[in-house]
Amino acid sequence: MTQTVNKTWNWILRRLVSDTGSEVAEAAVVLPLMFTMFLGIFWFGQAFSIYGTAARAAHEAALSAAESTCTTCAAGSVPITNAENTITNVLTTAGLRTNNLRVPKTTPNLLSCQGGSKAVACQSNKLNVCVQTNVQLSSIGGGAVGVCGISVSFTYQYQMWLPFTSLNNQAIQIRAAAQAPLESR
Repeated sequence: MTQTVNKTWNWILRRLVSDTGSEVAEAAVVLPLMFTMFLGIFWFGQAFSIYGTAARAAHEAALSAAESTCTTCAAGSVPITNAENTITNVLTTAGLRTNNLRVPKTTPNLLSCQGGSKAVACQSNKLNVCVQTNVQLSSIGGGAVGVCGISVSFTYQYQMWLPFTSLNNQAIQIRAAAQAPLESR
């Protein structure tokens, strides 16, 4: 019986010590794939986090600009400045850079509240954002059509680093847009 146990232990020890090299070849194939997969999860998670921050910045900027707009006053740069300051505050709090902001290639085609069938142009003071003041909003929260408001839109340029893929060193544009009705004063 002891001879059988010794043979079994000898067989197990030989199998553990023996190295045919197949593990190294398998690791050389599997590790880059796993590394790329983990990097992809990280970078797409970062992009999703930036999307949430940019959407929140656009929403808060539209609300801030709408609160500072007077429907009976002359158009001024106060709503634009408030919107840009709000975007700057939200992005810097999240650790994002404001110099990655870009005006979107396709801006909202919104009409003026003062009448006319001409679309309102984008305005900005210091940031690359599109702020449209005194525009007709379609319907907000199921409300009446033709509500006057503010529209804020921008894109945030995000650099992807994903080796071994076509997304390596690619800049993607994360779009954010929000609208808010004017506060009546």
